[in-house]
Amino acid sequence: MAASELYTKCARVWIPDAEEVWKSAELIKDYKNGDASLQLMLEDGKSIEHTLDPKTKNLPYLRNPDILVGENDLTALSYLHEPAVLHNLKVRFVDSKLIYTYCGIVLVAINPYETLPIYGSDIINAYSGQNMGDMDPHIFAVAEEAYKQMARDERNQSIIVSGESGAGKTVSAKYAMRYFATVSGSASEANVEEKVLASNPIMEAIGNAKTTRNDNSSRFGKYIEIGFDNRYRIIGANMRTYLLEKSRVVFQADEERNYHIFYQLCASSHLPELKNLKLSSANDFLYTRQGRSPVIIGVDDTKELCTTRNAFTLLGINESYQMGLFQVLAAILHLGNVEIKDRDSDSSVIPPNNCHLMAFCELVGVTYQDMSQWLCHRKLKTATETYVKTLPRLQATNARDALSKHIYAKLFNWIVEHVNKALITNVKQHSFIGVLDIYGFETFEINSFEQFCINYANEKLQQQFNMHVFKLEQEEYMKEQIPWTLIDFYDNQPCINLIEAKMGILDLLDEECKMPKGSDDSWAQKLYNTHLKTCSLFEKPRMSNRAFIIQHFADKVEYQCEGFLAKNKDTVNEEQINVLKASKFNLLVELFHDEEKATSPTGQVPGTGGRTRLSIKPDKSREKSSKEHKKTVGCQFRNSLQMLMETLNATTPHYVRCIKPNDFKMAFTFDPKRAVQQLRACGVLETIRISAAGFPSRWTYQEFFSRYRVLMKQKDVLPDKKLTCRNVLEKLVQDQDKYQFGKTKIFFRAGQVAYLEKLRADKLRAACIRIQKTIRCWLARKKYLRKRSAAITIQRFTRGYQARCLVKFMRRTQAATIIQKYRRMYVEKKRYRQKQAAALAMQTILRAYIARQKYQSLLREHKVVIIQKRVRGWLARCWYKRCLIAIVYLQCCIRRMRARRELKKLKIEARSVEHFKKLNKGMENKIMQLQRRIDEQTRENKSVNEKLVGLESSYTVESERLRGELNRLRGVEEQAKNKTNQVTSLLEELEKLKKELSVTQQEKKTIEDWAHNYRDEMEKMVSELKEQNGTLKKDKDDLNRLIQEQSQQMTEKMARAIVQETQQLETDLNEERSRYQNLLTEHLRLEEKYDDLKEAMASSNVSKPGHRRTDSTHSSNESEYTYNSEYAELEEGSRAAEDVTRGIDTSLTLKLQKRLTELEQEKQSLRNELENKEEQFQRARARDDAEFKKARGAELEYESLKRQELESENKKLKHNLVEMRQSLLGNAAASSGAPGSPAYKVLLEQLNSACEELDVRKEEVLILRSQLVSQKEAMHHKDEKETMTEPSVYAEDVSKLKDADELKQACIGLKDTNRSAAPDFHKLNEDGELWLVNQGLKETIRLLEHQLQTQRRTYDSEVEALRGELQNVKEENNRQQQLLAQNLQLPPEARIEASLQHEITRLTNENLDLMEQLEKQDRTIRKLKKQLKVYSKRIGEMGAGQTEGQTSPGQMVDEPIHPVNIPRREKDFQGMLEYKKEDELKLVKNLILELKPRGVAVNLIPGLPAYILFMCLRHADYVNDDQKVRTLLTSTINSIKKILKKRGDDFETVSFWLANTCRFLHCLKQYSGDEAFMKHNTSRQNEHCLSNFDLAEYRQVISDLAIQIYQQLIKCMENILQPMIVSGMLEHETIQGVSGVKPTGLRKRTSSIADEGTYTLDSILRQLSAFHSTMCQHGTDPELIKQVVKQQFYIIGAVTLNNLLLRKDMCSWSKGMQIRYNVSQLEEWLRDKGLMVCGAKETLEPLIQAAQLLQVKKKTDEDAEAICSMCQALTTAQIVKVLNLYTPVNEFEERVSVAFIRTIQTRLRDRCESPQLLMDTKMIYPVTFPFSPSSLALETIQIPSSLNLAFLTRV
Repeated sequence: MAASELYTKCARVWIPDAEEVWKSAELIKDYKNGDASLQLMLEDGKSIEHTLDPKTKNLPYLRNPDILVGENDLTALSYLHEPAVLHNLKVRFVDSKLIYTYCGIVLVAINPYETLPIYGSDIINAYSGQNMGDMDPHIFAVAEEAYKQMARDERNQSIIVSGESGAGKTVSAKYAMRYFATVSGSASEANVEEKVLASNPIMEAIGNAKTTRNDNSSRFGKYIEIGFDNRYRIIGANMRTYLLEKSRVVFQADEERNYHIFYQLCASSHLPELKNLKLSSANDFLYTRQGRSPVIIGVDDTKELCTTRNAFTLLGINESYQMGLFQVLAAILHLGNVEIKDRDSDSSVIPPNNCHLMAFCELVGVTYQDMSQWLCHRKLKTATETYVKTLPRLQATNARDALSKHIYAKLFNWIVEHVNKALITNVKQHSFIGVLDIYGFETFEINSFEQFCINYANEKLQQQFNMHVFKLEQEEYMKEQIPWTLIDFYDNQPCINLIEAKMGILDLLDEECKMPKGSDDSWAQKLYNTHLKTCSLFEKPRMSNRAFIIQHFADKVEYQCEGFLAKNKDTVNEEQINVLKASKFNLLVELFHDEEKATSPTGQVPGTGGRTRLSIKPDKSREKSSKEHKKTVGCQFRNSLQMLMETLNATTPHYVRCIKPNDFKMAFTFDPKRAVQQLRACGVLETIRISAAGFPSRWTYQEFFSRYRVLMKQKDVLPDKKLTCRNVLEKLVQDQDKYQFGKTKIFFRAGQVAYLEKLRADKLRAACIRIQKTIRCWLARKKYLRKRSAAITIQRFTRGYQARCLVKFMRRTQAATIIQKYRRMYVEKKRYRQKQAAALAMQTILRAYIARQKYQSLLREHKVVIIQKRVRGWLARCWYKRCLIAIVYLQCCIRRMRARRELKKLKIEARSVEHFKKLNKGMENKIMQLQRRIDEQTRENKSVNEKLVGLESSYTVESERLRGELNRLRGVEEQAKNKTNQVTSLLEELEKLKKELSVTQQEKKTIEDWAHNYRDEMEKMVSELKEQNGTLKKDKDDLNRLIQEQSQQMTEKMARAIVQETQQLETDLNEERSRYQNLLTEHLRLEEKYDDLKEAMASSNVSKPGHRRTDSTHSSNESEYTYNSEYAELEEGSRAAEDVTRGIDTSLTLKLQKRLTELEQEKQSLRNELENKEEQFQRARARDDAEFKKARGAELEYESLKRQELESENKKLKHNLVEMRQSLLGNAAASSGAPGSPAYKVLLEQLNSACEELDVRKEEVLILRSQLVSQKEAMHHKDEKETMTEPSVYAEDVSKLKDADELKQACIGLKDTNRSAAPDFHKLNEDGELWLVNQGLKETIRLLEHQLQTQRRTYDSEVEALRGELQNVKEENNRQQQLLAQNLQLPPEARIEASLQHEITRLTNENLDLMEQLEKQDRTIRKLKKQLKVYSKRIGEMGAGQTEGQTSPGQMVDEPIHPVNIPRREKDFQGMLEYKKEDELKLVKNLILELKPRGVAVNLIPGLPAYILFMCLRHADYVNDDQKVRTLLTSTINSIKKILKKRGDDFETVSFWLANTCRFLHCLKQYSGDEAFMKHNTSRQNEHCLSNFDLAEYRQVISDLAIQIYQQLIKCMENILQPMIVSGMLEHETIQGVSGVKPTGLRKRTSSIADEGTYTLDSILRQLSAFHSTMCQHGTDPELIKQVVKQQFYIIGAVTLNNLLLRKDMCSWSKGMQIRYNVSQLEEWLRDKGLMVCGAKETLEPLIQAAQLLQVKKKTDEDAEAICSMCQALTTAQIVKVLNLYTPVNEFEERVSVAFIRTIQTRLRDRCESPQLLMDTKMIYPVTFPFSPSSLALETIQIPSSLNLAFLTRV
């Protein structure tokens, strides 16, 4: 095929990159031959030009098609090269979270650095028995392949696990061993598989350590051989170790630790038993603190030590030896802390009384003096003398460290040897599987002797791997008979010869070690001289003379020669060893005892520095020469490696290559550089290269035809598929060297499948384009026709509408004109009348106003005159008074002035004497004058008084006259004043009236304005009231809606709570049933084991088989009569054999009897608990239903009351609004809105009433809302606290009968209130009825709250009581199980002794009970006989007519002789069968043991054996023969068990006896005489009830037997269906052509094409129909058939889903369609059989949702939300797993993005579910046997002669 055909535009290629190793690019231009470069575009959109190598002209690697990306097998890739492998691993690891990938025969395991849930027992069971290519890659698949090949080929196997440190080798090896231990089990009771797994913690503690690359790095290699017997069960194991890194004991790099065991001891130093070790923190010891990282995050060293000690104990290393080991380890730590100081330059000394050295000597039992002496000295021996030489401090320190390493190596030896002893058993080993956990190729900056040995081992392993791969390729070609040429592959034999051949590197190293003065430099020169010019794989570094380079298969490695000789010699001071050998500590002496034995060629390889490692398998020989004892490390390692290769070559190898994805231990982070280094080093790429050199792609003819049928024309298709494929390939691929035709397969060279995929994709793309073109044309035309029809229809309707609108407009215009005419006339007339009335009113007012004005003017003039008169007089008087006052004032002023002048003069005169004299003279004269004047005055006074008296008399007379005149004038004045006052009052009244008129006018205007404003406000208020009314209505509606929603929610919540409680009770019930039925299963297993042991003992000790007794497990009185029922008759000679047998297995019998008794007790307690739970469940369900109905009625009544009340209030508000409108609009006058008017009062009253009503309504709304909120909170709180009934508040309120009367009275009061308020709503508030309603509501609410609290407390107490009972039952069950487990864990001797003691006690108690019962029965019989005699006498006296009615048949048997002969008439058949005692074995044999369902039983009445047995039982009950009843039931049960044990794999047999056992159980119930069962019977059937015995205990025993048969039936069906399910449900193409076949790799995958012999869906349906018809034919109860079908469908769904989750090739869109179609066919089968309601469909829901998940869109957030809501039956782990595994089959499908998966995980994060990935296919639903009475009359049953039961007599 030309390059131009592949390197075309849009072709994708790989180009080298420095960061990502390989980078993807796309061609933007076709490549033509001769082009020197390629035009490429990177994924980020950048365009580059890639220049080709001018010499080679090699084109870049091509990318594989997208559908091949993420393949399980790298060899399935069309293009096999390094970038394709790297990209495929990255996609699987990063995007799909898949850590395992096949590469041909190699399993590549990438360390996820995260714990994954893919190693559970369910995953182990899923991989068990599967082909390696059928399931997704897994370490379990490799382990299963090794186990299967060991069993099939009878050849030993090996699993080689390799990789560098931190890649996960140890974990992979551990899981492989766990798989073997789980799948195979052990052949003995010693639990060898547990011991094999227990060796892991020990080896990890002493051989693992923390490094910079791994927290639990194995510092040694180990090969574990797991031995199997001839039945391929584990019998033991053996371990070989290689290269222990001893140097880690004394030195650790930064961020590293010593071995885990040291830190475990330091962390547990506080324990009392470790106090004597004198340990402390790890930072206190030199050997544990050098790495400065003593703690590993997430690891508790104290707990790890407990795990290690438990593992020691399990492996048989007792406590004393453990403490001895810990002493040696603690001594090593103390020895490291011994400080050695310089004495001088050539000697050193240990300070005296060194505490650590003293502790070391004390722990190991040596003397302080000897140890301190030889730590600083050494002994040199010559031929004649012995010298003691001092050591410098550095050499002494090295000698101390060498001793520490040597002690640890010896200790490691000892532990491994004792582990091997514990794993070895005496059983002969038939084969083994070896697990090799070994280091991978290593290269560091400085490589020394350790890396040299490691890489040497990897060279040997790689050579073996290459030869094995080449051999497999060659065998495949020869098997298919195709011509093949020798494939050239890399042979690393030259490199191995360079290392191990004669004069090789190891030989030269050993030779140099023997030289007295040998050194690393001289050895390096020898290497240069020997190999530099002769071997191309050996090189010398340019800048060094002490190093060399070897070209290994993986890479070039430069080794530093320094330290090679010292590490190869591995010397230890012999005197120090002698001191330790002389120790008083026995364990230490044992470690160093016989060192020759411990240093065999397969022994350890010690060293003194670096990473020196040791292999420790001791040799059997004890005699070794001194030369052998001094073998070098290299020689020992070469010998042990040779032995390992011989072992591997003798086995079939399986390879696991562990890859470390990054150096930072980050989860699911992929570093391409590190990964490609390891891929090159571990041989994966070599496998790819070998595969690519031949024919890597292989297709069967059928697969090729199915995949590339699209490339064929109809004429090319021939009947012979092989010839068809040959013809098509010759046309499609011209170069015949690109493919070869084998016998069953077509082989293609690399790239050919990609070319065929390109042709197929082009053909499909062209077909898709044509289909799209046609579909789009059809859709467009259909859309056009639809639009055209719609447009025509719209036009027609639009035109009609427009015409109707025009006519309507014309009519409305005419009508509007007429209306306008009359309206305008009316308006004008009204306006005229208004104007006329206004004019008349204005005239009237104006005239009145003018008259009033004139009157007022006249009145004012009159008043003005009077006022002027009065004012003028007042003014004159005022002027006079002012003048008088002024004159007096003026006189006073003048007189004062004159007086002042006179006073001044007098003061002047007084100052002189003359003046004083003159004054005195004048005074005398004046006095005389004054005296005279006084006399004159006196006389004048007398005359004046006389005159005054005359005047007074005259004045009095005149005064009287004037007073009378004055009184008269005053009267006149008063009259005038009155007149004046009247005028004034009139004037004031006039002014007041004027003011009132103006005020009135202003008030009128104000009132008019107020009226307008009020009207506006009222209108606004009315609108607000309307809004409030609307709001109230809305609130009422909302409240009603909320109440309804609340009621609905409460109802739904109550229903959900009831359903949840029911489900919880059913779950608990099913758990109890399941636990009980599991105990029955264990019981049956012990019985079978007991029977097997008895048979084995009988066959080994009794020559002649005979009758044997078997242990009965039914009741205490059954053990007396037990039957084996194996032979036809009973022989006397068999009793002796029975005694011998019983004597031989007495201990075992007693042990098993004790076990069975305990199981019976536990079974009885569980059965009682189960019955109690069922009764409680039924009572709770009945009580819940009744309370729910009552609560619902009261709730509806309460809601109707509230609704009526709110409606009445709404009507009242409407009525008030109407009244307000009428009062506002009724009075149009201006004064109608004045205060005090009726309208005003009505408005105010209604406004106040409305406001009050509004407040009341608001309060009620708030109350109701608060009640709703409190109810919600209460319900929410209640849902959190309890899980039981009743979620509805109202239901709880009315659930108690004692409060029912109060509730009814409250409801009646509310109704009466509403009824009385209806006629007169506007008076409701005045009478206070609204308050009464409110109070009634509050009382009702308080009543309901009280009842709610009461009910809640009651239910809380009931729930607590039930939980307490359930907890007690669980505790009792756990206690019983613990006692049982403790008994089983006892040693055999103690177990037998305890069993004997318990059995003796039990038998003694039973014997005493039986004796008491026997005495009671004897007394009863004697009493009855006496009564019988008395009755017989009375009967004889009364006559023969009454004899029959008083004497029972049982009494007739007891007293056969009667004094009177009574005639009897013929009786009808009573439905009983009589048989003789000796015929019981024959009955059981013919009816049970030898009855074949396929033969005679097929023509019988369903359940006939059960009817016959019950009829025999009825007769035994009729004759009151308890022994016969007991023996018949016991022999029946044992015989059914025997036939099921013998033919338990036959479905028909198991189904037949399940049906008959259930029918026998139903007969025991139906005729038991219990009222619960008798109500289903006819009167005739009730007469046939048992009369003497209560067989309730036997009913339970038979029910247990039916459960065991049911479980055996399910297992039988599962074994039949298991091989069909995966093939029929997943692999077979029910819809042909939907699924595509992708290219397969080296691992053969089961084909989805139906070949001959493969199972299809029809096979499953046919098998299900066969099961169903068989059960129906046998008369199985319909309810039981439903349970069986449900279990069948669960198995089908679980197995199918589990395989889907573990097979990447099945997770595609087309496979989802196939699964859904298959499920629909199963549903159709259910529908045809009438089983849709049995719950079988629901068991397929996880599978249905998984199929839907494969088909839905998976891109947007809406898709994620839809997936989360759809996949409710799937767990989060299952959903994510399906999305990760989703694989497109065609290029038209798209992969699921990582972001979408993260979105799904985020949305599902809050789910509370089990993290388990797979479904439990072993789960069996608990079975129940609902009572099913039979309508068949016993007396009508006829026994066919084919049953050979002629000895039965009808009664």
